[in-house]
Amino acid sequence: MDFASLQPLEGGWSGETFLAEAGGDRTVVRVFAGLRHAPEAAEIQAALLRLVRGLLPVPRVLEVRRADPASGLPALLVTEFLPGVRGDLLLPTLDDDGLSRLGAAVGRLVATLGGMPVLERGVFVDGDLRVRVYDPDLPDSLGAIGVAAQDLLDQETRTCLVHSDLNPKNLLIDPDTLEITGLVDWEFAHAGHPFTDLGNVLRFDREPAYVEAVLTTYAGLRGTSPEQALHLARCADLYALAELASRAGQNPVADRAAEILEAITAAGDVHVSPSRRTPRP
Repeated sequence: MDFASLQPLEGGWSGETFLAEAGGDRTVVRVFAGLRHAPEAAEIQAALLRLVRGLLPVPRVLEVRRADPASGLPALLVTEFLPGVRGDLLLPTLDDDGLSRLGAAVGRLVATLGGMPVLERGVFVDGDLRVRVYDPDLPDSLGAIGVAAQDLLDQETRTCLVHSDLNPKNLLIDPDTLEITGLVDWEFAHAGHPFTDLGNVLRFDREPAYVEAVLTTYAGLRGTSPEQALHLARCADLYALAELASRAGQNPVADRAAEILEAITAAGDVHVSPSRRTPRP
């Protein structure tokens, strides 16, 4: 691969995602450099994409390369380039009708993910998607609201595939039909709680028309009520809010998470949020 021909892909916040063009064809190259990646990270992500392709709009895997310590080359994952506009750019431009249409598409996608069963909760450790069991509790710092949320979440014993970074910047959208053309960046995927991704989707983007469409569609497909789905989603998202809040001061998303978590703990209500609009990193 000619690394000099790689161009940073817009929206690749990690600085490790690149666009490659050759003979008129475009591909996406993810470079797994540095110590923050497990040696098996490229193979795990490739396996996940192959697992869900046909059920979810994910890119086709073209090539996986292990790291070569002798030459110093990092592991690589090469996938096809998918069309579409990033959701974080498109969503703020939509009216209520557009928000409802997109929300329905997102609700279908999250419901599909929530229906992909996995036997045990934990992190994937290799290309065979074996799981190292890990099921954390909410931190004690959340106090009574954390205890109540944990008790409720523990009543759901089912485990499913969780994308764990399912926010608008990782969704590609057809701007005309508002259908989802791609769900990308599976770096944090794991086997976890069925309402984790729904909580992620609704963490910052809280426009009423969008939220209602996401919840109505999700609840209809997963056999629950929109109200119950929202409550479980807010509870499940406390894990991510607490982790993000621990990094407050480092980026706008972590700062916003810290504000929301502070409002939740002060009010003792997982549905409370400061009124300021979502930060766009």
